[in-house]
Amino acid sequence: MNQKISVEALTKKTLRDAINHNLYWENTLVPLPKSKAMWLLANPRVEEGDYCCLVAKEANKIISFIYLIPDLLNVKKGEHKKIYWMILWWVHPKYKKTILGTYTFYEALKLAKNQIIIKSYAEHIADFYQKQPFTVIASRLRYTIFLSVDPSMLVGRFKFLKSFRYILDKFDYLIASIINRINYNKLKKRTKGLFYDYINELDDDIWSFIEPLCKKDLIVKSKDYVNWQISNKQYTQIVVPSKQQYKYLEAGTSNNIYSHSLKIIKNKTIIGFLSFIVNYNEFNIRYFLVEKKEYYNLCVDVLVENFIKKKSKFIFTDDRILAENIRKRFFTVFTYKSVKNGLAHNSLELNLKNTNLLNRDGHFY
Repeated sequence: MNQKISVEALTKKTLRDAINHNLYWENTLVPLPKSKAMWLLANPRVEEGDYCCLVAKEANKIISFIYLIPDLLNVKKGEHKKIYWMILWWVHPKYKKTILGTYTFYEALKLAKNQIIIKSYAEHIADFYQKQPFTVIASRLRYTIFLSVDPSMLVGRFKFLKSFRYILDKFDYLIASIINRINYNKLKKRTKGLFYDYINELDDDIWSFIEPLCKKDLIVKSKDYVNWQISNKQYTQIVVPSKQQYKYLEAGTSNNIYSHSLKIIKNKTIIGFLSFIVNYNEFNIRYFLVEKKEYYNLCVDVLVENFIKKKSKFIFTDDRILAENIRKRFFTVFTYKSVKNGLAHNSLELNLKNTNLLNRDGHFY
């Protein structure tokens, strides 16, 4: 490899030092928002010597970045195994056809002692993974449910529409208003007797509700862990986006990004728990937990009501049952589905029959 290229592996301890000395936040392209990096340091499962990042630089410019999050796998009752999520593997376009990407990938495997799980990956690197010692542990559909026209998506896909953006925005406002009114009229009577307790942290009450529903999850859940996962400390609100000097490889900054969590209460009893992230037009569902089937539709109504009140444009989820419920019971414009495969290194020797990669597992957006 080029002698001018340096590859640096960061543990929790060295990442903390890097933040304090501003080592990776000095160029136009940086790996993580500082808020995201500091949030990672607060993870109760990350030990001082655990590796979190791998950074390749040339002349102080980042040319490759791998983002790892240590976690605990539910092996069987009472037994846990340390694993690492590979959240992001990025290589600068200039180095796509060099060995840099492969080199950093194998270095990350060494750092994690091969104990790697990948929740999803881009289709253009599917051939690469097929040649690696990884096994598909869960294949699922990712749903993007649009309840408006969403001009941003249209302009992104059809560049010639950029000149008509003003007209598209007005048209979208009209369409979204009509759809939201239709949907709200469907749910407002059903949610009339409910109360919502919005929270920043779990209390014992809601944890008692959540814990039994997550007992069989692929990833071990604890009260401290879920509190860390839903924390708003990971996000940075950018009030004047045009003045932001950095571009980030990992999401975490926006002029409208926030995590919302709530207890759904009926007759003074918790019937559901909902946690979602709003990022500009996106409504990204992290936790949707309902104990009794009789309350499932009601809790979906609560989700859609929150979506409407936040003025979002589309819902993003891997939960097939939830997605199909929304599509069946509410008016939507269209739904985009994509197949996402979860991978695990063969050394983990997972029982594929019992593996279920849920929406909330590895959800670190």
